[in-house]
Amino acid sequence: MPRVSHFDIPADDPQRAQKFYKKVFDWKFEKWDGPMDYWMATTGTKEPGINGGLSKRIPGQMGMVNTIDVPSVDEFTKKIIKNGGQLIVPKMAIPKIGWFAQCMDTELNIFGIIEKDEKAE
Repeated sequence: MPRVSHFDIPADDPQRAQKFYKKVFDWKFEKWDGPMDYWMATTGTKEPGINGGLSKRIPGQMGMVNTIDVPSVDEFTKKIIKNGGQLIVPKMAIPKIGWFAQCMDTELNIFGIIEKDEKAE
């Protein structure tokens, strides 16, 4: 069963946002060595939960986005559309991580889906 595995926080000022989450929740941030400015967020190590990331807000981007692990982005994109959802950002590679797409549900909530694949480029 696909599960939420990651969250993404868009920020107008990534440094200010990191400072906020560090001071309020004691989260730790580490710069990701990827093709964009992105900071991995570690929210804990013992209790159940997920980690996420933080990046500069893309114009029009609103609120946190949860990402759900799926075995196939192509298969789940079809299921999402068939059931009244929409594809917002088409399938794209996140190098050495996997294939990602962003979708919208029937209630206008945005979420991501990711297919893990270290060979993605």
